[in-house]
Amino acid sequence: MDMDGVLVREEAPIPGADRFLGALRARGTPFLVLTNNSIYTRRDLAARLRASGLEVPEESIWTSALATARFLDDQRPGGSAFVIGESGLTTALHAAGYTLTERAPDYVVLGETRTYSFSRITQAIRLIRAGARFIATNPDTIGPSPDGPMPATGSVAALISRASGVDPYFIGKPNPLMMRSALNALDAHSETTAMIGDRMDTDIIAGLEAGLETILVLTGVTSRADAERFPYRPWHIVESVGELADALA
Repeated sequence: MDMDGVLVREEAPIPGADRFLGALRARGTPFLVLTNNSIYTRRDLAARLRASGLEVPEESIWTSALATARFLDDQRPGGSAFVIGESGLTTALHAAGYTLTERAPDYVVLGETRTYSFSRITQAIRLIRAGARFIATNPDTIGPSPDGPMPATGSVAALISRASGVDPYFIGKPNPLMMRSALNALDAHSETTAMIGDRMDTDIIAGLEAGLETILVLTGVTSRADAERFPYRPWHIVESVGELADALA
């Protein structure tokens, strides 16, 4: 399941989210909270959810930063990267055995950060033009904030791509790679797994392309009318995970 818009909105829990998680635990159903946000580590996110009244263990959280680190470890073990991002991304890359460097890196890796530095963006452009491969944790163009939408990884990736002439490879949703890495982390099969999300263009299409059952909740960015505009449909549309908790009960 996605996190923002499914379990929480900003720092407030979605009504019924605690009952839904409790129902999953009572049934012994394994689950992962899946997020494109690469800023935070799993421990950070578990603490944030706990502060919202939701108990999710660290091992039940999967981020685009972790998926990116696993992908790079598979592609080029022990490689090097120039990173624009925060602790969620740098910690994951370090754990995968990557060296963070500003000199001739194998990859430029772009993730979220609260304060994008123009000098580091310029440096990334120059490194890519010099031959570094370009990876971005996710294609989201905007992210939420208490004051309204703010630019996210996809928007900054477009700037770097336009200036360098190189398109990034996006790891996070809707790339099925993100879903497969999550299924591997769960030791689950697509035929017996569902994806719950609030965005048609990331959560639902990612689930469909990975062969999962898909459930759209209306507590995030997508309304029922919005969903009708897409050329694909989720398997189910529900008001919230609270409705799913009632069904499980």
